[in-house]
Amino acid sequence: MNVKFRLIIMNFLQFAVWGAYLTSMGSYLVGVGQAANIGLFYAIQGIVSMFMPALIGIIADRWVPAQKMFSICHLLAGLFMGAAGYYGYATGSEVQFATLFTLYTLSVAFYMPTLALSNSVAYSVLDKAKLDTVKHFPPIRIFGTIGFICSMLLVDVTGYQHTYSQFLVSGVIGLALAIYAIAMLPNIAITHTKGEKKSLVESLGLDAFKLFKQKKMAIFFIFSMLLGMSLQVTNGYGNPFITSFKDVSEFANSFGANHANALISLSQMSETLCILLIPFFLKRFGIKNVMLIAMLAWVLRFGFFATGNPGSGVWMFILSMLVYGVAFDFFNISGSLFVDKETTPAIRSSAQGLFMLMTNGLGATIGTLSAQFVVDKFVYNPMAQFPALADGEFYSETAANTLMNGWSTAWYIFAAYALVVAIVFAIVFKYKHNPEEINVKH
Repeated sequence: MNVKFRLIIMNFLQFAVWGAYLTSMGSYLVGVGQAANIGLFYAIQGIVSMFMPALIGIIADRWVPAQKMFSICHLLAGLFMGAAGYYGYATGSEVQFATLFTLYTLSVAFYMPTLALSNSVAYSVLDKAKLDTVKHFPPIRIFGTIGFICSMLLVDVTGYQHTYSQFLVSGVIGLALAIYAIAMLPNIAITHTKGEKKSLVESLGLDAFKLFKQKKMAIFFIFSMLLGMSLQVTNGYGNPFITSFKDVSEFANSFGANHANALISLSQMSETLCILLIPFFLKRFGIKNVMLIAMLAWVLRFGFFATGNPGSGVWMFILSMLVYGVAFDFFNISGSLFVDKETTPAIRSSAQGLFMLMTNGLGATIGTLSAQFVVDKFVYNPMAQFPALADGEFYSETAANTLMNGWSTAWYIFAAYALVVAIVFAIVFKYKHNPEEINVKH
């Protein structure tokens, strides 16, 4: 089987695992009385990303071939996610935070490292096949986004976006990928040579942290963390935000309010186009301008959420979904390619793990916990003064205005943050772009 086709299947399944629950988990948590803990469920992805990707990357660089480590991680992640789904099935609306959160945490602790490992495997396989990563990786990575979209839509059309079943879907896909990885992915040679004398830092596989000695890379990683604070905000609160309009009579029958996942899937569809633009933009404008474009796209992403609604203002939601492709891809994928070009094969997996630590680790953790604070203050706490709605009831005009104004305020705060980061980045990050360094073969 062609190596690119093997990587396409890997990427499709890799992100289908995540798409099954990432954008809809918040709505399920609201339904089982865990709305106040949404931020924790998304923040834990960041917390485990502070150490798990780097740790797993070290192991993959030095002791266990990357594709085998990738398979082991998906096996464990799939089993724990399936257990979380079964627990939701067994307890119904009586879900206990501690049990569900523990099972979920164990799952994402092994899933998050696979995001970096999948990049490492792909870059290694393409290098071995003598294929240029900047040219050939983005079209392969597109199928990861397609996998994400497919599982999102599956969860939406089956009605699973409000139930524990989304965890079961994710677990099954993860187990399938674990089997596929061990059976079909090419072997990735480890870089450790037996008997070779190494320093303590090299022996522990911490070479990637030496990148902080380079001013350019240190600033890059710091701003990766700051931009990473925006990554999980709409994943955690986009679905609950749009779905909340179902309780407002004006929007109760709108498509968006009743099919939030389908509407949000436009974001991932936008990704498929934006991924293809990355080689051109990197070669033409360089990493600094590409990341700056991503930061400004986050401003628009949040700003359109602040001003839109699923009724007459649904076009603003659609625009928000469309700019997401630029916001996510121009940062995550371009950043990953930049790190790959600035490092040696000996620290490839651990360097990708470090990038994950700064973005999905420190950045996402601080971002989701901060977002929880903002949403609680401006949305959930003000809404607590109104009585709970029974089935078929709608908010009063006062409650509806409180809800919508609260969400708008929260999204404007997120947009203002992204704008400040973009301005400071434009001033601080000094990087002279050389188009010849981005060698895209034609």
